[in-house]
Amino acid sequence: MNSLLKYLLILLGLISVIINIVLICLNSNRLPKCMSQQPQVSLQVTHSDKSLIFADLTAEEYKSVRDYMWAQKDLNIYHSLTAKPSENFLFLIDLSLPRKADALRYLDSSEQKPLREASVVVFYGERGYLKEYVVGPLSGPLQHRDVTQEKYNTPELPFTARTVTIGEYVQLFKLLDHVFQKLEKPLSESFGCIPRQRKLLPFEGMPRGIKSGDRKTWISFFRDFSGMYIHPVGFEILVNHESSNTSNWTVDRLLYNGQYFNSTEEFMERYNAGSLKKIVYKEIPNHASLKPGKKPSGLGPQQYYLQGKRYSVKNNQVIYLDWSFAFGLSSLTGMRVFDVRFKGERIAYELSVQEAMSVYGSVTPGMMLTKFLDSSIGIGRFAHELVRGVDCPYAATYIDTYRYIDTNITQRFRNSICVFEHDIGRPLRRHFSDFFHNVYGGMANSALVFRTITAIGNYDYIWDFIFYQSGSVEARVHATGYISSSFKDDGNLQYGHQVAENVLGNIHTHFINFKVDLDILGVKNIFETKDMVYKEVPLPWMPSEKAKIPQLVEQQIKTEQEAAILHGTKTPRYLHIASNQTNRWGHHRSYRLQVVSFAGDHLPESESTERSMSWARYKVAITKHKDEEQTSSSLYNQNYMWSPFVDFSKYIEDNEMIVNEDLVAWVTAGFLHIPHAEDIPNTVTVGNGGGVILRPHNYFNEDPSIHSPDGVYFGPGSESDCEYNKMACLDKDQCSSTLEPFTYHGFEGVMKFD
Repeated sequence: MNSLLKYLLILLGLISVIINIVLICLNSNRLPKCMSQQPQVSLQVTHSDKSLIFADLTAEEYKSVRDYMWAQKDLNIYHSLTAKPSENFLFLIDLSLPRKADALRYLDSSEQKPLREASVVVFYGERGYLKEYVVGPLSGPLQHRDVTQEKYNTPELPFTARTVTIGEYVQLFKLLDHVFQKLEKPLSESFGCIPRQRKLLPFEGMPRGIKSGDRKTWISFFRDFSGMYIHPVGFEILVNHESSNTSNWTVDRLLYNGQYFNSTEEFMERYNAGSLKKIVYKEIPNHASLKPGKKPSGLGPQQYYLQGKRYSVKNNQVIYLDWSFAFGLSSLTGMRVFDVRFKGERIAYELSVQEAMSVYGSVTPGMMLTKFLDSSIGIGRFAHELVRGVDCPYAATYIDTYRYIDTNITQRFRNSICVFEHDIGRPLRRHFSDFFHNVYGGMANSALVFRTITAIGNYDYIWDFIFYQSGSVEARVHATGYISSSFKDDGNLQYGHQVAENVLGNIHTHFINFKVDLDILGVKNIFETKDMVYKEVPLPWMPSEKAKIPQLVEQQIKTEQEAAILHGTKTPRYLHIASNQTNRWGHHRSYRLQVVSFAGDHLPESESTERSMSWARYKVAITKHKDEEQTSSSLYNQNYMWSPFVDFSKYIEDNEMIVNEDLVAWVTAGFLHIPHAEDIPNTVTVGNGGGVILRPHNYFNEDPSIHSPDGVYFGPGSESDCEYNKMACLDKDQCSSTLEPFTYHGFEGVMKFD
């Protein structure tokens, strides 16, 4: 029996092998095919370690700077993550950018490498002021120098100009818990608030007061739902937290259902007496939930690379076909790239996000004065992990970043930047010739996207720098996330639309500022404008008849004030940073700034807080480069709006000449948002964005993409020829994709208050 069983098993094995061979043969034509030897992607240029002068600090560098500052006994810096306002706290460590002239000498002439240094911000609660330092060289031994005077023309910054830290929030939440204990009855009856079970969530308005030195914050309260921002309850309090001694903090006013009270005692007295208009709690569904209304039924189109990725990322440098650039992510201002080159020539020294600002309208105090300046909280600070296949294509390259802001340890944010090549889905150029020479010529619009997404409170901003094969670069932003809202009250429909029961979506503006430091064939550039007029001319063959025809109008702008183009003024449609060199046809080689914007009106200059956001006056402003004019805004502008330490308009007041100078363009784009029902549950990106496109204009002698490997060309009879039409051979080149497993660690870096 044992021998018979053995032979039977052998026979079954042979039959199984034969069946599998037959099935493979029958189905071989259905399997994805790969070329016998897949072509290796060759880079047009090689990576260079010189990009590292712009690299964000490493985890080790952050730690060494932190430990050095902690070791300075005279600074007496506390080590706790939740340091109280009365204690000294190391708030920020970030890269201190090299001076531009030093960087260019190193990049272009192989002269001495600029010292690598760190910028450090310390909040001195014990002394009642703020200071900034530069610490370096990071290669050691470390030293520090106070740069507050040279940066801000003052030896120290006022303590109330600081942003609110996690440690201060902990103290604020303790104060709110104490207040809520006094108000347990109305909070329960009006909002269903149950101690240690169902609570109200706070959302703060900014700025924190109405004059310099104020630190009085209106805090609005919302139901304890995911997407709390569109569940207001009609209850707000004004907290005075100017003192560094938290025992001196007070609640100065309360708002309940449109009625104001001077103290918690007054509110409770009137509530118990029934002499106010009460809110009656009722259960409602969470209309802010982002859980899909239907279970997913399948996947949408996915992108992968049939012949491998055509870009390379090494250290902080990206190379893509004819492009190369260095990159970084500032904790305060966010995404930035440096030394941007196309075909070996530097197009831009720096392209970076500077500021994101919103101004709100409302009848309730929490939103009435609100003007958010996001760099004062930290734009790059909130770049968390990107979700593979949603935030970026699944097969994108993902990059970790490290930061030290409002913490006591270096934080790693996994996969917080993504890089991918993307078919825009619309041809870059094409023509089908129907007359005479029958031919088709075209090119898919494949471009490289460099992206991060920052979730700052309720709003999410998707930041993209896009590099096209035509030599153009686009910097753009799209907004999504949740709108801010107010409890619907009498008269507030003039400030927005009702979007849910008792919920008003508040009208607001979005302004985004980009720094565009173009270097067109060097740092000696000019600013030109071009537009059109209709000119009446006689017809040469019939002088008695006239016609109005478009005529080109060109002008060179010579001073900073002439080049400061205000929103709402008539703007020349072509704006150029140009070199004095000409192309083959005798025209200045230049790059055009094309602004894509749907912005609302800027805050009137008569408003006391306007100077803190004066960059937003200008659609485009051109200034002479200065290392001292590094940013258009400041960490301190949000909480010291009335006397800002960086007032961008002063960059223009000195009215310097901008002829044959190193020029910087400051570009403002944005959109007006009037919330509507379709912003529930949250805002979509479609139509909600803006940016700037940098386009070559007479820079080349022809469109450089004519030399792209993506070009397609064929005529009658050669449709299947692969020589100039790789699409015809796609079935031969097709390979199955190899994808990495889905992972996500984004919740590791969220803010915690315990």
